[in-house]
Parts: sequence; C-alpha cells; structure tokens
Amino acid sequence: MKRSRFTEEQIIGVLREHEAGAKAADLARKHGVSEATLYNWKAKYGGLEVSEAKRLKQLEDENAKLKKLLAEAMLDASALRELLSKKWFTRSIKHNGRRVS
Repeated sequence: MKRSRFTEEQIIGVLREHEAGAKAADLARKHGVSEATLYNWKAKYGGLEVSEAKRLKQLEDENAKLKKLLAEAMLDASALRELLSKKWFTRSIKHNGRRVS
C-alpha cells in the first residue's frame, strides 16, 4: 500500500483550513495535491480529531495484518483438504521387487 506524504496532523490541518472557508482549489494548489484528494481526505477524516485519526490508522493497519493472516490460514486449510482428499495407494508400492501391503 502506498504511504502518504502527509501525516494525520497535516491532513486534519488542511481540512480545518477548508472548514474555515478556504476554497478547495486554492488549498490543493497550496499543498500540492488534487482537489479529489482533498475530498477523499474529507470523506475519510472529516470531523475527526488528530488522536482519533491516529487510532483509525492503527486499526486499519491491524485489520490489514489480520486479513493477511486469515487469507494464509484459509490457503493452508485448503491445501490440507486437497491433500487429504487424494487417495494414496500404498499397496502398489514395491519394495525389493515384491509388493508391500
């Protein structure tokens, strides 16, 4: 996942400027981002305090780790099911020229 150039504090500061009456186009130009980015930030961080935004980021990171662990566990379980579903015929194995049963 791409890492943001802006911290939560900076994003919330920009949003507060916008709430104070600054135009989105002017803010976008001033901070070197697109207007769409400003509106995405507003959708995600609008109305949050800095501490809440940091906690949101922590929860998102933790959620991503848990999703990865779940996907790996499901993949392992699927591989084990496939392995156990195959029929293993040990009777046809020869040992020193004779069949072993």
